[in-house]
Amino acid sequence: MADFWSSVGDAIVSFSDFICGYPLFFLLIGGGLFFLIYSRFTPLRRYGRAVQALRVKESGAEGQISSFEALTSAIAATVGMGNIAGVAVALSIGGPGAIFWMWISAIVGMATKFFEGTLAVMYKGKDDAGEVQGGPMYMITEGLGKKWKPMAVFFSVFGLIGTLCVMQANQLTESVTTIFFAPESNTATLRLIIGIVICLIVSTVILGGIKRISKIASRMVPLMVALYFLLVFYIMIRHASLIPGVFRDIFTGAFTPRGALGGGIGSIITIALTGVRRAALVNEAGVGTASMMHGASKNNEPVREGLVAMLGPSIDSGLICTLTAIAILTGAAINPSIVPSSGVGSMEGLRFALNAFSAAIPGVGHYLLFAIVLLFAFSTMFSYSYYGQKCTGFLFGSRYSKYYNWFFLAMLIVAAVIPLRVAVSIIDTAYALMALPTMLTLFILAPKVRKAMDKYFNRTI
Repeated sequence: MADFWSSVGDAIVSFSDFICGYPLFFLLIGGGLFFLIYSRFTPLRRYGRAVQALRVKESGAEGQISSFEALTSAIAATVGMGNIAGVAVALSIGGPGAIFWMWISAIVGMATKFFEGTLAVMYKGKDDAGEVQGGPMYMITEGLGKKWKPMAVFFSVFGLIGTLCVMQANQLTESVTTIFFAPESNTATLRLIIGIVICLIVSTVILGGIKRISKIASRMVPLMVALYFLLVFYIMIRHASLIPGVFRDIFTGAFTPRGALGGGIGSIITIALTGVRRAALVNEAGVGTASMMHGASKNNEPVREGLVAMLGPSIDSGLICTLTAIAILTGAAINPSIVPSSGVGSMEGLRFALNAFSAAIPGVGHYLLFAIVLLFAFSTMFSYSYYGQKCTGFLFGSRYSKYYNWFFLAMLIVAAVIPLRVAVSIIDTAYALMALPTMLTLFILAPKVRKAMDKYFNRTI
């Protein structure tokens, strides 16, 4: 029997590795390139307009939160462990050049998020309680028609699983035990206690619903981004002589690989795929999660919400990932021995990042990064609970959606204790399957966005 379950686990991991590899990569990045071109490069041409759109206050529009709160809540979900551990993994596999391709992916992700945000407002729906809702499930049923409802159900079923914060809770627990406890103290009892503490903290926010989540996120996101910027800026000032070399390695490494990867076009492709894949997983463009948040905004102008939504990837995959890369590459330049000899997994990536910050700021660097990790991890948990709750409401009715939060909280405790390999593979697979109906819907409804764009920009120039 043990061999049977081991085989099942291996099969789940193998399937997850496959579907979250090139299929997901080509779907999200290929689709994003299409949206970038189809939108006439709106992320590059209209970025200033997007910033201005944050200041507009809609009066009388249906929804629960403002566009600014929708953006910060969506960013709270995407700015998480992937912005630190994921960047470290990308650097360990693809070298500094992977960061250049992360920047490219951020631009592509902005285009996808523009279409997501626009359609989230264009095709809002109402739940069985009569409250206005948004997200892929409503884009599908309102935009494509009721006959497409099975695809909306497909998204929601996997949304229940994909938005569980198993990896965030597990990695946060692992970082606490790594930094503050000796290896022999890392017992199941200790991890259970940490999981309960995490659960209690998260419960104080998510049980207050979307309004409390958005209020916390609107204050927490600017604060944690500012603190992280100041931390990395201090590292840059402290080691100013190393910074030009860091950026030189990012640009030259994107096209002239060296070291373990060797040379040639194959190595360049590996670096590019590593960078864009990690960035795509960080910003979640095309997965559909952010559209649930933007669909709850008090905004009657779909294109304006799309402009607001496209700011997200520029902050999470652009700014935050760049800050992480600068700090890690600086720490690696100070102490080359901390650099892994080969590609690492997410937990080893977090240790790589902690060691790099410790090298850059001896004695306290890893503690300062840990404080940032706390903020990033909790912000993700707050917003993800809302996504799962909306999927529950769509599948079973709004009166049952509140029960999802209790399941979500219980899973945080379980995640702190269990081995992570198979659990994360299940969630990653669900996460990838959420992207299938979302991207298909965006492709089909893209002409509607293009038509709305022409009207909006002609009217507001």
